[in-house]
Amino acid sequence: MAHDAGDPLLPEPLAKPTPARMYDYFLGGKDNFEVDRVAAERIIAKLGVAKTRSVAWENRRFLWRAVEYLSGECGITQFIDVGAGLPTMRNTHEIAQAAHPDARVVYVDNDPIVQSHGRALLATGDGTALVAADMREPAAILDAPETKELIDFSQPVGLLFIAVFHFVVPAGHPRYVPGHAVPGEIVAAFGDRVTAGSYLAITNNCSDEASPEEVAAAEEGYKSSTAPMIVRSRGEIEAFFDGWRLVRPGVVPAWQWHSEPDESPRTQLMLGGIAVKQG
Repeated sequence: MAHDAGDPLLPEPLAKPTPARMYDYFLGGKDNFEVDRVAAERIIAKLGVAKTRSVAWENRRFLWRAVEYLSGECGITQFIDVGAGLPTMRNTHEIAQAAHPDARVVYVDNDPIVQSHGRALLATGDGTALVAADMREPAAILDAPETKELIDFSQPVGLLFIAVFHFVVPAGHPRYVPGHAVPGEIVAAFGDRVTAGSYLAITNNCSDEASPEEVAAAEEGYKSSTAPMIVRSRGEIEAFFDGWRLVRPGVVPAWQWHSEPDESPRTQLMLGGIAVKQG
């Protein structure tokens, strides 16, 4: 459904663009408001529609391949999808349950529209749940009743942080909230809870191959949103995996990770990788 809700009377965060709804717009979805479309179009105007939508699709296809790899080749049957965003085609549980009908998936998001749509989608599904929580407060996710009901932490878990850490600002940022965890602390909190043999999948916007103008356009485009964007370097992204063993081919452009011989978008602006927790 397309919404026209760029209305100052809307309650927060509906009166502001959100990353989840802007992402939905970049993917060609209809679950977004006028305020999201305006913010997204500002970015498109500076980066170009092809590049902007390409990065979004590279990220989405990485998620598909990551879940296929973890469920098919690694035998993972339970996932926590953090910052899952709005439901769209080929959601995590659909891919995982195609490989393992008893697979379990906990989705996590703090966007009220995502929560509403997610609960509607999952209302009749077995082995799925949605936790309304902020990833910057890991305990709220890990200790949620839904998580405890579906996830057996004595068995390997697939942790998915797909295009979310670039919305977590570092300490010292003007919009940093004291007490909120930063990406390394978030990974550490989840890593402390899961057992050896668990996997960690991350994608993040990367500044290394982007021009200063492109980085500025991306970050400027999210300044008015509920979560500002931080475009990080390859080194900063690789550091998210500290303490985990990267699987081949390591941290690479998202399209390149277990790439397929197709004509899917290919840029250098989104990096992705998967790592395993060793004993």
